[in-house]
Amino acid sequence: MSTATYGLQDIKKELQHLSGLQVAELCLRLARHKKENKELLAYLLFEADNDTAFIEKVKAEAGFMFSQLPVRSYEAAKYLRKILRLISKYTKFMSSKEAEIDLLLNFCTNYIQYADRRTAYKPLRLILVRQVEKIRTAIGKLHEDLQYDFINDYNTVLDDAEKKLSWFNKSNYLL
Repeated sequence: MSTATYGLQDIKKELQHLSGLQVAELCLRLARHKKENKELLAYLLFEADNDTAFIEKVKAEAGFMFSQLPVRSYEAAKYLRKILRLISKYTKFMSSKEAEIDLLLNFCTNYIQYADRRTAYKPLRLILVRQVEKIRTAIGKLHEDLQYDFINDYNTVLDDAEKKLSWFNKSNYLL
């Protein structure tokens, strides 16, 4: 026996036929089942109207997490992935490429400041490389006016990385 799966359009049509009270009950029931559902619902209800303040909160939280970064390379890499999961969850909530680029640029800046610069641990290095590539492709998908706003910040991050990280080669990531 298999249950039928419904598409987003079917669900949308069905929700339009329900009363406000029934929709509220469904949302609360959905929020009980997964932590991420609850966090998304809380974002939509309380934080979605002011994205800049929310981005600043996420940056502050990520900055605090960076200040707690372990010294050993293996543990630091795990912790950096944890920070990236947090950032990607919140960018998924906001569904904004500009916010994603802003948060990833902040991540790279914090990485350069807090991560061990002398490490030879390749997974730790690849974390920064992947995020720089992700930022580069995301900037390329933006409108030209928005691209100009982010290119200066991106180039600043590349310059800092090349100055402070001996293994980083800026020329590989230029736009």
